[in-house]
Amino acid sequence: MTPTIIVTLVVLWQLVLVGYTFTLAGNAADEAVRAGTAAERGSRQAACEQAGKDKLSDAWRSGATVDCPPSTGYVTADVRLRVPVLFPGTIAFPFEVKGHAGAVEEEDD
Repeated sequence: MTPTIIVTLVVLWQLVLVGYTFTLAGNAADEAVRAGTAAERGSRQAACEQAGKDKLSDAWRSGATVDCPPSTGYVTADVRLRVPVLFPGTIAFPFEVKGHAGAVEEEDD
């Protein structure tokens, strides 16, 4: 009985980590696109990447990629995070969780 309970808890914990990674990816994409809409077009990628990784802990930041492709009028951000296996900061699964966000570019009057 005890091994079944332990295996169940391990599986549930891993599912929590997967869900949390999805939440982090979505939030990072939102932060990145928010910074990208306010940045100048030439410095948009740097602003997006910094804002997208700013609130991530070291365990998720190390494997994170933030991309804000050049565009006019509508800014998008794509964030990819690796899902850790049981303990953040150790090994990760071979797939990535993706977050995507978009917003209209801000203009100065």
